[in-house]
Amino acid sequence: MDLSGPDAIDKAIDAGLDLDGSPLPDAMLALYREVMSLEGQRKRSGVRKSMRNRVVRTGAKHFDRDTLNERLLQAGWEGLKAKEVAFFFD
Repeated sequence: MDLSGPDAIDKAIDAGLDLDGSPLPDAMLALYREVMSLEGQRKRSGVRKSMRNRVVRTGAKHFDRDTLNERLLQAGWEGLKAKEVAFFFD
């Protein structure tokens, strides 16, 4: 199984395996699938907002605060919010 890329986690979950190949506990899989099913039914507020949320959440792992903030602004989104800075960078 290819363990790289943005869908590696989803592939592993679908297979019921952790990235090291060990099996995921049935109770964890059941709860995860229940929550994801509920999430799949939730109405969405818009693609741009969801895209920004993903960029912030993932970008915080790859960029420092100032770089991510500047890149958000350059892309046409609002810069980092105080609560995002506190959560991801402080």
